[in-house]
Amino acid sequence: MQDRNDVPNLLRLLYAKMRAHYAPSTRQSAEVRDSLVKALYASPASLMSGAVSGGAISLVLAWGTAVPAMWVIAGLAVFVGVSRSISSVYFQRQLADSDSPAPIWGQAYELGAWLYAGLLGLQAFASLLLTRDATLHVLAVGMVASYAGGISGRNAGRVHVAVGQTCLSLLPTSLGLMLYGDVGYFILGLLCFLMIFAMGEITKTTHRIVLQALEGKQEKSQLAIKFERLARYDSLTGVENRMAMQMRLREMFFSRVNDTAPMAILWLDLDRFKEINDTLGHIVGDQLLCQLAERLNETLDGRGHVARFGGDEFILICPDTGRAQAEGIAQDVMHMLSGDFSVMGYHLAVTASVGIAMAPDDGIDGDILLQHADLALYLAKREGRNRFAFFDWSMKERQERVYELETGLRAALTDGSLRLHYQPIFDAISGRISICEALMRWNHPFLGPVSPSEFIPIAESSGLIEPMTEWALKQACADAMQWPDDIRVAVNISPALIKTDGLSRAVMSALLTSGLKARRLELEVTESILLEDDGRSHMILGELRRIGLRLALDDFGTGYSSLASLRVHDFDTIKVDQSFVRGIHENPRDRAIAQSVAFLARQLGVETVAEGIETQEQLDYVRDIGLTNVQGFALSRPIPMDELLKLMDGFRAGLDSPAANIPARKIA
Repeated sequence: MQDRNDVPNLLRLLYAKMRAHYAPSTRQSAEVRDSLVKALYASPASLMSGAVSGGAISLVLAWGTAVPAMWVIAGLAVFVGVSRSISSVYFQRQLADSDSPAPIWGQAYELGAWLYAGLLGLQAFASLLLTRDATLHVLAVGMVASYAGGISGRNAGRVHVAVGQTCLSLLPTSLGLMLYGDVGYFILGLLCFLMIFAMGEITKTTHRIVLQALEGKQEKSQLAIKFERLARYDSLTGVENRMAMQMRLREMFFSRVNDTAPMAILWLDLDRFKEINDTLGHIVGDQLLCQLAERLNETLDGRGHVARFGGDEFILICPDTGRAQAEGIAQDVMHMLSGDFSVMGYHLAVTASVGIAMAPDDGIDGDILLQHADLALYLAKREGRNRFAFFDWSMKERQERVYELETGLRAALTDGSLRLHYQPIFDAISGRISICEALMRWNHPFLGPVSPSEFIPIAESSGLIEPMTEWALKQACADAMQWPDDIRVAVNISPALIKTDGLSRAVMSALLTSGLKARRLELEVTESILLEDDGRSHMILGELRRIGLRLALDDFGTGYSSLASLRVHDFDTIKVDQSFVRGIHENPRDRAIAQSVAFLARQLGVETVAEGIETQEQLDYVRDIGLTNVQGFALSRPIPMDELLKLMDGFRAGLDSPAANIPARKIA
């Protein structure tokens, strides 16, 4: 009884050792395990081919031996082979519904493979012992050998399956050959036995190559997913980035079946976020942006998508959202921002401006809607921040006009369409011209005359103010060389220019080129230049004054620190803003301010200019309180150079009447 169990025990021990050697347990990801199972069922045609060939040889062997048991083995082999082929077809169908196969598929394949291999091995063993027909022996051994060679490659995804099949098919065959009693058969049996180990090594090597390939593929897939996420999502806040947002918009508009379907885009920009970064640091600013992105997602609550456009700007894309719903979302966002943000121990009060564009009314293209939402955002900021604004087509018209004016200004610098007009400033006592203020004029080739109040801000924002001021200084100095030596020329200096290195260079170039004496050039600056002075403006103005230039403080009284400006900076002239002159007869406060300025100027030893003189009464009053110079439409409007020269010639002709009053000399 003990001897009867030795052979099965020996076979089980041999199989266990071979499996431990050729199929060591390794940790595999679920994706790799699924791929290995898929590899087993990868070719239903090969399974069908093996079933047909194996079944056909099994039937031939059963017919040749004429033993009933062989017919049973052949029938089972045909049944198992066909069943495996059919299961492979069903497996492929299941993959169409789910990428991850159920664990039972691997177990089913393993059972079928071992059963089929065992049947082939048993049939070869029986054929060798039940018949002396060499032809049948060749068929039986050849079938098993070819089958073992095939499975070593085909089933390399599951080494233990391949090793089991090899053992179940080759061990009985080897045993049958050795028991046949012929030396040649014994040697062939021994070779079949050794073939088991060779097939095991081949299977192990193939398995390692397949596994490395699958793991490499998985690693590449994971890297691709990671890079795709990095490409689509903002690394700081975790919401979609600008590129992904634009792709989403394009997909939404491309897939729209109805062009009238509503959609809202809200462009949000934090107010004064730079101050938080500058005062508390970028780490606090970054954490604030993360909290804001999280709150925006919670506020939308499935009504749209959040994307970070860049910096402190976020885009909310809300499909199927009408104007009333978009307004509700904007109000929810404003309400959300009304609560403090707790960031690294700081309690931050944050506000934001929001611009809203609606499809299809404001555009039926994602890029156009974004552009229009940006224009609406600009309006919300211009109206005071901490509010939202809807796009209006007048904004587009304004943007197009600004673009056309900016383009025209660039051309005007080269084509000579910029002109200087001069508004005389008269001595309040003698009535003579003491200063001429240079004022820039521009006649657009298509739009006609454009007001300086419109094109100067455009020049400042586009960086054109520096070359324009350089041209104005050169032209004004050259024109002033044609005037009497006692008449100065005044040129307005933009606040944007005083902070650059170009002002001093432009002034020196204009003086040297024209030959004008420095004392005849007066630079007019406003208090806005000095409000946030870091010392640079004071240094530049001081250097210019040391070479003999005169400085005039324009629009005095309208800034926030007029007296401080006079205390810190040395000015030669104070220009009293026309708003005080206009109301001196109706408003006692304006009279008091004008009188105080006149007294202050006398004490400081500086000249004064009363701007905006429009009536005889205003002229008499400012002259009576002691303002030294006057300027206004009642005396002279800004005029071209040729008219100014005629006016000066007229005054030269009347030099024998220096006491003549100004109204007698005014021009229409």
